[in-house]
Amino acid sequence: MTALYREHALGLTRMAYVMLGDRTAAEDVVQDAFCGLYRRWEHLSSAEKALPYLRSSVLNGCRTVLRGSLRQARADHLQPVVSAESMILGQEQRREVVAALRRLPDRQREALVLRFYLDLSDAEIAGDMGISKGTVRSTLYRALAALGIALKESS
Repeated sequence: MTALYREHALGLTRMAYVMLGDRTAAEDVVQDAFCGLYRRWEHLSSAEKALPYLRSSVLNGCRTVLRGSLRQARADHLQPVVSAESMILGQEQRREVVAALRRLPDRQREALVLRFYLDLSDAEIAGDMGISKGTVRSTLYRALAALGIALKESS
């Protein structure tokens, strides 16, 4: 478990950060995922299933946070605030890409992050998202098209 954490916690946190735009929330989601894995470790059919479990758990945690953030923003009539840290980290082009990514539907955003940020195969993405490989390919195709349109509009 410790070796798994050392090897993958940073990458999972980065993935969650790309999804959420908030470092603290990303760290919390990853911590919750590892705690969940620890509680279920003896129920895993094999150790090879641990990383896919963690990725799925982080994606689900991000979905939960985003749903809560959206409800809160609607309740407060506020737009989500971008942290100062995220503004410092990225260049203008990177910020435009992240903003365009956040406007995509959840499934499209998740598929793009898993493919291009974590460099996962169609099969791995399908397993993490709970969809078929064909759905992964069509989702990625639509997501890239939508992202291209969004980036052209922002230019």
